[in-house]
Amino acid sequence: MRKVTHGPILPTPLQKFQSCVSFQQAAPRPLNVLCDETGRTTLTSCDFNLRSLQPDPRLENLLQHVSVEDFERQNEEARRANRHAELFALYPTMDEVTEIEPLLLNMHSHKSEVLMLCVSFLNRFDIEIEPLFACIALYDIKERKKISENFHCDLNSEQFKGFLRSHTPCIDSSSQARSAVFSVTYPSSDIYLVVKIEKVLQQGEIGDCAEPYMVLKESEGGKSKEKVEKLKAQAEFFCQRLGKYRMPFAWAPISLTNFFNFSTLEREMSETESLNGNRKGTTGDRRMMMLPGRRLSERSLNSEDNYAVSNFKATTLTVNTFIKQEGDRLSDEDLFKFLTDYKRSSSLQRRVKSIPGSLKLEISPASEVLSCCLTPELLQVKPFPENRSRPQKEILEFPVREVYVPHTVYRNLLYVYPQRLNFANRLASARNITIKIQFMCGEDATCAMPIIFGKSSGPEFLQEMYTAVTYHNKSPDFYEEVKIKLPAKLTEKHHLLFTFYHISCQPKQGACVETLLGYSCQAARPQPPQADHLVVLSSTQKVPSQSPPIKWVEGHKGVFNVEVQAVSSIHTQDNHLEKFFTLCHSLESQVTFPIRLMDQKITEADLEHQLKLSIICLNSSRLEPLVLFLHLVLEKLSQLAVQPMVIAGQTANFSQFAFESVVAIVNSLHNSKDLSKDQHGRNCLLASYVYYVFRLPEPQRDIARIGSRGVHGAPDIRTVSVGSRLLQSRVMSCSNPDIPGTQTATDEEVKNIMSSKVREGKKHFHEELALQMVVSTGMVRETVFKYAWFFFELLIKSMAQYVHNMDKQDPPRRSRFSDRFKDDITTIVNVVTSEIAALLVKAQKETEQAEKINISLAFFLYDLLSLMDRGFVFNLIRHYCNQLSNKLNTLPTLISMRLEFLRILCSHEHYLNLNLFFMTSVSAPASPSPSLSSQVGITHFQDQKIASMFDLSADYRQQHFLAGLLFTELAAALDTEAEGIGKVQRKAISAVHSLLSSHDLDQRCLKPEVKVKIAALYLPLVGIILDALPQLFDFTEARSGKGRTGSPDEDQESTNSINQSIAWAIAGNQFNLRTSGAPLSSLPYKQYNTLSPDTTRNLLICFLWIMKNAEQSLIQKWIADLPSMQLNRILDLLFICVSCFEYKGKQSSDKVSTQVLQKSRDVKARLEEALLRGEGARGEMMKRCRTPAASFHRTKAELDQEALISGNLATEANLIILDMQENIIQATSAVDCKDNLLGGVLKVLVNSLSCDQSTTYLTHCFATLRALIAKFGDLLFEEEMEQCADLCQRVLHHCSSSIDITRIQACATLYLLMRHSFSSISNFARVKMQVTMSLASLVGKSSDFNEEYLRRSLRTILAYAEEDMDMQPTLFPVQVKELLRNLNSILSDTVKMREFQEDPEMLMDLMYRIAKGYQTSPDLRLTWLQNMAEKHAKKKCYTEAAMCLVHAAALVAEYLSMLEDHKYLPVGSVSFQNISSNVLEESAVSDDILSPDEDGICSGRYFSESGLVGLLEQAAELFSTGGLYETVNEVYKIVIPILEAHRDFRKLTSTHSKLQKAFDSIINKRMFGTYFRVGFYGSKFGDLDEQEFVYKEPAITKLPEISHRLEGFYGQCFGEDAVEVIKDSTPVDRSKLHPNKAYIQITFVEPYFDEYEMKDRVTYFEKNFSLRRFMYTTPFTLDGRPRGDLSEQYKRNTILTTMHAFPYVKTRINVIQKEEFILTPIEVAIEDMQKKTLELAVATNQEPPDAKMLQMVLQGSVGATVNQGPLEVAQVFLAEIPADPKLYRHHNKLRLCFKEFIMRCGEAVEKNKRLITTDQREYQLELKKNYNKLKENLRPMIERKIPELYKPIVKVHSTTRDSFRNSSFKKYEANSSQNI
Repeated sequence: MRKVTHGPILPTPLQKFQSCVSFQQAAPRPLNVLCDETGRTTLTSCDFNLRSLQPDPRLENLLQHVSVEDFERQNEEARRANRHAELFALYPTMDEVTEIEPLLLNMHSHKSEVLMLCVSFLNRFDIEIEPLFACIALYDIKERKKISENFHCDLNSEQFKGFLRSHTPCIDSSSQARSAVFSVTYPSSDIYLVVKIEKVLQQGEIGDCAEPYMVLKESEGGKSKEKVEKLKAQAEFFCQRLGKYRMPFAWAPISLTNFFNFSTLEREMSETESLNGNRKGTTGDRRMMMLPGRRLSERSLNSEDNYAVSNFKATTLTVNTFIKQEGDRLSDEDLFKFLTDYKRSSSLQRRVKSIPGSLKLEISPASEVLSCCLTPELLQVKPFPENRSRPQKEILEFPVREVYVPHTVYRNLLYVYPQRLNFANRLASARNITIKIQFMCGEDATCAMPIIFGKSSGPEFLQEMYTAVTYHNKSPDFYEEVKIKLPAKLTEKHHLLFTFYHISCQPKQGACVETLLGYSCQAARPQPPQADHLVVLSSTQKVPSQSPPIKWVEGHKGVFNVEVQAVSSIHTQDNHLEKFFTLCHSLESQVTFPIRLMDQKITEADLEHQLKLSIICLNSSRLEPLVLFLHLVLEKLSQLAVQPMVIAGQTANFSQFAFESVVAIVNSLHNSKDLSKDQHGRNCLLASYVYYVFRLPEPQRDIARIGSRGVHGAPDIRTVSVGSRLLQSRVMSCSNPDIPGTQTATDEEVKNIMSSKVREGKKHFHEELALQMVVSTGMVRETVFKYAWFFFELLIKSMAQYVHNMDKQDPPRRSRFSDRFKDDITTIVNVVTSEIAALLVKAQKETEQAEKINISLAFFLYDLLSLMDRGFVFNLIRHYCNQLSNKLNTLPTLISMRLEFLRILCSHEHYLNLNLFFMTSVSAPASPSPSLSSQVGITHFQDQKIASMFDLSADYRQQHFLAGLLFTELAAALDTEAEGIGKVQRKAISAVHSLLSSHDLDQRCLKPEVKVKIAALYLPLVGIILDALPQLFDFTEARSGKGRTGSPDEDQESTNSINQSIAWAIAGNQFNLRTSGAPLSSLPYKQYNTLSPDTTRNLLICFLWIMKNAEQSLIQKWIADLPSMQLNRILDLLFICVSCFEYKGKQSSDKVSTQVLQKSRDVKARLEEALLRGEGARGEMMKRCRTPAASFHRTKAELDQEALISGNLATEANLIILDMQENIIQATSAVDCKDNLLGGVLKVLVNSLSCDQSTTYLTHCFATLRALIAKFGDLLFEEEMEQCADLCQRVLHHCSSSIDITRIQACATLYLLMRHSFSSISNFARVKMQVTMSLASLVGKSSDFNEEYLRRSLRTILAYAEEDMDMQPTLFPVQVKELLRNLNSILSDTVKMREFQEDPEMLMDLMYRIAKGYQTSPDLRLTWLQNMAEKHAKKKCYTEAAMCLVHAAALVAEYLSMLEDHKYLPVGSVSFQNISSNVLEESAVSDDILSPDEDGICSGRYFSESGLVGLLEQAAELFSTGGLYETVNEVYKIVIPILEAHRDFRKLTSTHSKLQKAFDSIINKRMFGTYFRVGFYGSKFGDLDEQEFVYKEPAITKLPEISHRLEGFYGQCFGEDAVEVIKDSTPVDRSKLHPNKAYIQITFVEPYFDEYEMKDRVTYFEKNFSLRRFMYTTPFTLDGRPRGDLSEQYKRNTILTTMHAFPYVKTRINVIQKEEFILTPIEVAIEDMQKKTLELAVATNQEPPDAKMLQMVLQGSVGATVNQGPLEVAQVFLAEIPADPKLYRHHNKLRLCFKEFIMRCGEAVEKNKRLITTDQREYQLELKKNYNKLKENLRPMIERKIPELYKPIVKVHSTTRDSFRNSSFKKYEANSSQNI
């Protein structure tokens, strides 16, 4: 939170993690060929010998007898070695900006684009005959303004310079510059750089002079060369005669669009507008606003203030053509008009007359430091080397808009621009006109001052300047710029003199070159007119200066226009400012009254009144001059505030007026939209003034007297010092200057103020400022506190300078400042606090304004802690907190304001000393300015009661004032449930986090003994964190996909893995590894909102820092006194810490392909650029939201460094947690461990083992585990200690690690676990079973499991058993070998599974067979069923995953029914038949195989009632996710009786809520699975050859999709050419198949039901559940074709029966039976018509009616385009009575089908009539017409009956009536033929 100097940090070692090693070693595994028996290496326990492997090294001291105490001591020494001293050096910085550092202010709030321009000629023109001169300037054609002064240069050769030697007295080095620096404050695409070329005046028009350049080439030789030489001689003549006169020649425009980054500029401008409401914001403003809110009193000028310029590269431009100047188009207006047309029209560019030539310009960004540079005043800028002849010139900018930057350099320039002259009515001689411009200091001709800046290759300053001549033009326009360096003091004699001449270009005998035409002048008054001033003058006519009267040209009419522009830091160009400065000057200097101020005379008596008026009117000044002279204005006002003047013998006090004027100026500057502010709304100009400019007003040594004598005989005070004058006026109150010294009728307050002034004897600025803040009223008072930051900063700086100037650093702080001043400070703090509260309780809360004032007050008190008595400041802080508490009712707002206040105070440099953290003052870091209270010693913390040290007691808050306040606010924030408290909690935690981070990295706190004392200061934070435990984000649950942030009863919408937290929690396992969080619900916690992950992480790192640095003996004593519940809370907290600081690795960064990442970035960049070029809201939004591209790019080195630091953080955090667990273990006895304490410790340890850990941590963790086993082995293996299974699983997992040291430690731990298990009960059956189940679970679930390394670990364990001499006499080695043999057998299954890893169906078949093989081992079968469920869930086969859990639950129910006899429990697997008929396979076959009472059998956590409920609830969750809501009901039918028996009403509430949700979901439409028959043919398939399966695929899976998937997969196995998909569903003839190919036949199948089944399968769910029979049809004809005419079309219906019913634990099931039925053509027709009739009936009777569906079905039945279909069927089969009597029944059935069909069509037509709208009437009529036509055509055939069918053929007896009713037509016909 404050700027600290970091101490040396230990080198960060590289931590080794399993995830990094696995990632580096991971490679795509080749797909194994399924049928290649020779290549398969399936291993079994029989053909694999563990002894053939080389074991890992064993731990030397594992089997040695060492006492537990020595073991623990050795572990602690090892853990303490090579630890990181600074925890926060490893912790990433917080996202939120909480740093409180100095605000780096820029004196200039505007930033300019700086261009370096270097000019050089290359073969300037095709001919070189004369000297040429260039003038370069910038023009903005949109604003129609010239935006820079001229830069003159020439590159004439020495030969041409010799032509002008007679006119050039000297050549100064400053005039030889060829490079210039231009500044552009407001870049624009309309800015042009214009190069104007002039030449020496000669006879002829411009076009005549330019013609040789356009037609001649020096390189042609011959006559051309002669002409060139002639022209050169002619030019030399004119140069000698007319060398000091110029004429226009050519010019060239250059657009600068490409040199400004306009997209970035516009985007930044929009950001400025959105943040600042500033229409004219600049890049400088934006930088100011983007900086975080920082301190003003600790600023330092930084090199970062030199802003970077546009990022274009240096560019060389070559101008090949020049535009010829037109004599009548020389003005700037003509130039702007031409450039506008030139930019818009390309045809104009081709039409202009151009002169060929070559001008080379080099344009580049200017560097930060320019060497050999001259200012616009030609002053040298350091560094300026002596030996360089050609300097660079800074060119003064004329911004298009105001630039609000105060003057910081002396500048007093005047620019004169002659515009035009009209001598059209003059004599004929006035044609070649030039103007001589001089700046005169008198009337005499010798008074011309040499202050005019020269041009190129000449003197630095001139006395006169001539304008260019336009040949034979009586009304010329001028474009010259005359730059004048004004004298510092202007008098009435100073003036501009313009002399007009006619120049004779043609030499005449006896005639002068110059012919005088007239004069004109303009006074240079002390205050020039406004900038860009246009003056219209008259000229005199040939009148000698001594001969009045003056004769005016044109009768005194204006004939000459001139523009004057002043750029001055001396002359304000504002009447209000000019008056104020003039009057102030009259007070400070000897002046003669009356003084003249513009048109006003001010006498001595009126001086005081006028000065007060001028002070009041200061705020009425224009903003730009007020800003330009801001520093001087504030300095003068400060002087007036503390130095009352004696005017005409009377003391004049201006303090109140000066203060109110300052307030008005501050308000005006803040309210201006044109001025920049920082993010806290502070005006940057005022901030710069306070830090860089303000100094205490210095007393004047000698103030001139005001008036000749004072009143009442006052002596002459011409040389009286200000000090003595102040002593004379000490009885006057500065706040009310009208009160005379002898008046006694003042009120009591003013009397006290005055008396204090008398006692003090001298006024000081800080006292006067505080006084004025106190006594201010009305709007002034409101403004003062609205912008309190400025007055507070001013107050602090004046106090600091006062202490420094008065040498008051050494005396006690209490005596530094007067009591009156302290009272004023107290009043100010109270009033500001009241103002903050008032803003917050308003109806329309002004929260933002209140926050700004609150921050300003905090910084003020922050600074007072360094200047005033700290006890006094602490009282102010206490008053603030109490006052705010009394006036605010909203708790979050109150805490937030006080937190922000305290956060700033706690960032103080001497925060620790202020809190008296040290035991004695000797050991504390020395304070450079200790207070009296800092010297008070405190007692040693060991004398206190240890338990109270961890509580936020009243004694603590009194002794450690600031820390106590901060912790109080943190506790209040965490204990509040109000709306919006989350942000406040985040702010409170970040404040504490920043404090600890600063301590950890502070060089003064590097010593361990100092950190111990600091940690003791923060011990109450531990108690606060423990109380907030239920509010912490549970990272453990978050890893499982479900955290405590959601409702516990809320269903997951999607699940990627099985969340077993429900089942394990119900099973009574409170110490689950990865899925179950801490059992917080069992503790009496109050329910609060959960903190965010980042906030929780910041709070937990603070806890770990305290635990790391606190005295360990103190921690142990504290733990020893804690009750069991508090210890469990600590363990819960450590459990969360483990998951919080888990190493995430760098896989997420490295896994992304660089090319893909770069491609996505390129696409994103192109898209953003396209949007940025667009108009409207979308482009604007993109401009505002676009982030810097640099933030996306991180190098590999940066990613590696980030992973390195992250790894060390995870290691150090977990080692601190391990230290805490050791403290808990050592501080508690074995008796205490029975109360779940040992289980809590193990829970944390096992959770850490489940996370990705470094080898460093794992080494220490396994050592602690071994010590724990040795110390509490008996307790560990008691039956209630369920965490033994978790421990076995995690240790086994690390036994498969590829890192040697991890594997060695894990093997040693696992062996010790088995050894102690055997030693405690002489039979470790439980451990054997747990290890076996753990391995089975690892094989099925773990993706990074490596059987090779695990086999080596098994070999190591075997080596331990063989080398353990103490256990040889026992059965332990034999049992270990037996266990290892079983584990090796399981690993063999792993090898098989790896072969089929890419074939999900084959993998599930294998896992199913493995689970089937463990039918006699219920624990292992249960484990494998869970493994299958896990695999299914990962593939989103939720129904199959649920079925696996249902089978597991049925298995548990079987064994529970043997052990317990309760009516509410299910009676074995039979009770699960309604869920699935497949569950019966879990039935226990015989009692001799199953022995649930045997030790180790059915001992898992699930073989209990709670475990059963957990499995079923998880299954219900998965059924719900899979959409089988009806099955959810069946599952809960088993669960609810158990819950009712246990009276678990909370769970019953949740269960019924889930049932309600399931029933609600049934109403919605659902899509179930799609089924396909898949047959495999070919020897390549091995065992799969000629096997047929029914595959269940996701809903709406198309045949091409599964075909493509299977063909692609087996194509990878056997080769793409070796796999062929059979396209049809006809029976496969093996003789026609290629022997070396693999064939796959895929057919879509539908569920098949008999008619009696359809009565029970009514709903859509029932027709898609419990499916065993499927049917597919194959059309054929007798001649082998698949399709034929209606009379030839046969159909084969194939019915398949599967081994199990879908859904099952697998997604494919073997076909065990196949039936085929062949339909004759007429039977095919009957089936088709029945289907059509059914569709019509469904569409007609649908509720609610669906008109579109009805019309679609109806159109397909009676529509004109398709009605030939049914009609043709009738004509084929019903046109004639069949000759074969066997077909009578079919004929009659088809006739009846048509009869029903036509009836349904009629119903549908009538139903449609009721549904249609008015616009469908014609459509309805057409349907009706088609229906009637179809009906008429079918009528004869429908009404024709077969008589034979209605004659009795056989007498039907009553006994056979039922059989007849169920007989088919074929059976009945066969019986009939027999009877006949």
